[in-house]
Amino acid sequence: MISNSPRIALVEDNALNRRTFLQKVEQFKTWKIIFIATNGDECLKELKGLPANLLPQIIFMDIEMPGLNGIQTIATGKTLYPQIHFLVLTVFDDEDKIFEAIKAGASGYLLKHENAEALQDAIRDVLEFEGAPMSPAIARKTLKLLSKSPDKSDTQSVHAIPGTLSEREKEILQHTVNGLDAKRIGDMLFISVYTVRKHIANIYEKLHVQSKAQIIKLAHNNKWFNF
Repeated sequence: MISNSPRIALVEDNALNRRTFLQKVEQFKTWKIIFIATNGDECLKELKGLPANLLPQIIFMDIEMPGLNGIQTIATGKTLYPQIHFLVLTVFDDEDKIFEAIKAGASGYLLKHENAEALQDAIRDVLEFEGAPMSPAIARKTLKLLSKSPDKSDTQSVHAIPGTLSEREKEILQHTVNGLDAKRIGDMLFISVYTVRKHIANIYEKLHVQSKAQIIKLAHNNKWFNF
């Protein structure tokens, strides 16, 4: 069965929560922990260096973390690695967090107090049945959320452009997404081509992308700009 030896990862900034998660996982000897990251930036760096056959199938993701938070990481991760399933594992059960996580591409939403068997069931649900596992309290809130105005998300982006980008980098990002090359951007902003390329390199590093195509895809999927 596909869930007998799943490849998993954890993104969690709290050391105690990491230990608790590992204690639960230790009950399942065949589970393969690909990596444990302490924030979203670290998670994306870990993913960037892995061959496709070693990517985790499921990443358990905390929400509130320093740097790139869980929702931002899911949105970027689903764009760059659509085959990975992200399961939120958090203490937050408020509607806004649920709404943003689902909109970002989370495959499920679990509370941290869930036991080892619940984690196992969630993995099986996702990998074998393409399900969307949720803790009971989350499922109830989700039903309430869906019963509200259906167009709440239509005009909103998945999330804002990551705050790690400077205002100048955001400006150059927008021009890049709009199809301008480094020379034209430099002419518009009265800076050298070298400076533009330096900013673009920083943008690639901060967004964990490797090509202009990936940047454009991120911007479109997350509705960072008006197209």
